[in-house]
Amino acid sequence: MLFLLAGLWGSSYLFTRMGLESLPPTTLVALRVSIAAMILLAVVWRQGYRLPRSARDWGNLVIQSFLNSFGAWTMVAWGQQYVDSGLAAVLNSTSPIFVFLITWLITRHETVTALKVTGAITGLAGVIMIIGVDALESLGQQVVAQLVILFAAMLFGYAAIRGKNFAHLPPTVTAAGVMIVASAVLVPASLIIDRPWTLEPTLRSLAAVSMLGTFGTGVALLLYFRLINTLGSLNAASQSYLRMGVGVLLGMVIYGEQLTLTVAIGVLIAIIGVALINMPTRKS
Repeated sequence: MLFLLAGLWGSSYLFTRMGLESLPPTTLVALRVSIAAMILLAVVWRQGYRLPRSARDWGNLVIQSFLNSFGAWTMVAWGQQYVDSGLAAVLNSTSPIFVFLITWLITRHETVTALKVTGAITGLAGVIMIIGVDALESLGQQVVAQLVILFAAMLFGYAAIRGKNFAHLPPTVTAAGVMIVASAVLVPASLIIDRPWTLEPTLRSLAAVSMLGTFGTGVALLLYFRLINTLGSLNAASQSYLRMGVGVLLGMVIYGEQLTLTVAIGVLIAIIGVALINMPTRKS
């Protein structure tokens, strides 16, 4: 399930790039979450479940939806207008580093070891190499886009930690609720910002968004919430360094994207850091 999730989310950067060829970010993500919401509602109905009724659950779903759907995905989609899909996959796949840092410094809900601290420091060093040590001296649009995607990775990391708030709900219900909230926010935003009736999307972009909404979102979220309940937030986040490889490979094969030597070394260091963070620890 972890490898499958990595493949689904790793390919989402490629589909996002294809969708952005003729669709603006807000409309693209609105279509993505709307498709996923319809699929997940059908699954919930088929399973005989009901959506949550308590205000507390829906409040948590609003926060969760911002963290790992309408907020973070819109940031990633905006950033991918200026950043290659492979590099976007790399930057966005650093979320386990943020999961660890938030766990270590704030929530302390899982065990923190010296090995994990070493992994976090190593991973951050890799991120610095990817963006470039001197990048902040001349903040251009590409660097700003990279930082926005990196911030989205932090939101994804916090979302993984907060996912435990939904342990009492079936994963399908949680996923459907998150997508319903995202649709309620993004569809009106798309109508106001992009005026989609004036757009002329290509068949390629629409097909990419359909794949993104169905497999990269609907199916992926079912796996995601299931894994948080079974593996825990740190281990569930480990799919990030698996999807990193998928995203980079697809970008190179489909679009001919290339990584510079510095970025490639940074990717390797980041992967090592994330691997150290997720290294199993011996229990006493």
